[in-house]
Amino acid sequence: MRFGFLLKRGKPEAREIAAELGALLRDEGSSLVALSDDASALPGARTVSAEELGGAIDALVVLGGDGTFLLGASLVADHGVPLFGVNLGSLGFITHYARGTAAAALVAAARGELPVEERLRLSVIVGSPSGVLATRSAVNDAVLTQRALARLLDLEASLDGAAIATYKADGLIVSTPTGSTAYTLAAGGPILTPDVQALALTPICPHTLTHRPLVLPPDARLRIRNISGGSVTLTVDGQWGLDLAEGAWIDVRKADRPLRMFRSPTPFFGILRQKLSWGTRQG
Repeated sequence: MRFGFLLKRGKPEAREIAAELGALLRDEGSSLVALSDDASALPGARTVSAEELGGAIDALVVLGGDGTFLLGASLVADHGVPLFGVNLGSLGFITHYARGTAAAALVAAARGELPVEERLRLSVIVGSPSGVLATRSAVNDAVLTQRALARLLDLEASLDGAAIATYKADGLIVSTPTGSTAYTLAAGGPILTPDVQALALTPICPHTLTHRPLVLPPDARLRIRNISGGSVTLTVDGQWGLDLAEGAWIDVRKADRPLRMFRSPTPFFGILRQKLSWGTRQG
């Protein structure tokens, strides 16, 4: 197998672990691929550009936190490449493996013995009256907010052309099940198990208190249009952003290709108990 590596910047520990894991993979007969910034930590690795990475590898090892994992997904998920996340951050909801368990699990992956699961991603199309402006994919979420001023936004939402509501709020979050434990959770949205095929639409601090989070079918087209009288900032997975002028819109639905990732050794609710003290009594 061809294993790519993506390392968290400014994290010496990531380079140390990469060298250890790379040696194990070479012993298994696998080849190594890395971006130029990471290649010095992996002797003998072939160097490729970020644009070439997805087509050059069979799996991607991510050493960092969830942010580094999301960056890796943006580079390789459209190629169907599964990701193996080693958590060097804090929470680590999608970087499933700790340093102590990563080596054995990665050897199992190289031998074809580690299961791969698929998770829904978002397709986000950005448009305006003049046409389509951009298309992106998201593992976690697409977020519309106002970053410059502390004022309410007016965001008009519809599903397959049928009006949902005009939200007067600080913003809106459209989330995948994977992203339901991220910003959506902090905004009071629902937690969805990773295998659910659905989207969550969650208002951020809505002025109308009856505006509650919604769970929507993934194949319908959710359109959100900016009618705020000023620009709105779109952020996709915290990795990419664009300002939307008045009248601009986003269409969000299930992406054609899912995220592929090596399965966590811990069941989902076990992860919630570990990361969020889920179900434990306080005090």
